Amino acid sequence: MQDFRAELAESLDEAEWDWLMPHAKRDVVLVVHQELDLLDVGVAIASDDVLSVQHWINTQQLHKPFPDQLADWNNDQTKRFQALIVQPYVLVQESAA
Repeated sequence: MQDFRAELAESLDEAEWDWLMPHAKRDVVLVVHQELDLLDVGVAIASDDVLSVQHWINTQQLHKPFPDQLADWNNDQTKRFQALIVQPYVLVQESAA
């Protein structure tokens, strides 16, 4: 599992909203709450850790973008995110301003 985490870490990247918009239109963007580690979430999804993922969904720490978030991001397309692709999803976490 450690190798897999390292492999995911290499694909962790910063992205602007305009790069993520096509993925959002395909409904594959998942927002990861700031309290969570993006890599931990990626590993949990990729390894089918249903209990963790379900807990994060239930507590809204992992969710599809809310309409108000999409509106904000569309208004500021230079907004930066940490992004991690875990097929078929693109996990994003807002970068601190």
